[in-house]
Amino acid sequence: MNNLFFEKPILNSPYDYPSRHWELDKDGQPTQKIIEYRRKDAKNKKSTMDTYWIPGVNNHGQFGRWAFAEFTEVYQIEADFEKKVEAEFNKMVEKAAKGKA
Repeated sequence: MNNLFFEKPILNSPYDYPSRHWELDKDGQPTQKIIEYRRKDAKNKKSTMDTYWIPGVNNHGQFGRWAFAEFTEVYQIEADFEKKVEAEFNKMVEKAAKGKA
């Protein structure tokens, strides 16, 4: 079994404010989960993307279909990305099927 806590102990850049740390259980043992700190500006950026940017680009219609995804688990990005793309693709297919019915 891989123990990422020991394989990749350093999660943050030495030049930035720490944004992640390893979660420890009540006994101080690693749980293999990473805790992400989300600053207020990150929440505002996500809200802006969901509320204004993505709907605006999609309503314009000349730049294709866009979606926004926020990934926070560094070791899950690839799997999470695949799920997000599949979900958005399925939404497009359902919308197209309803339009032709």
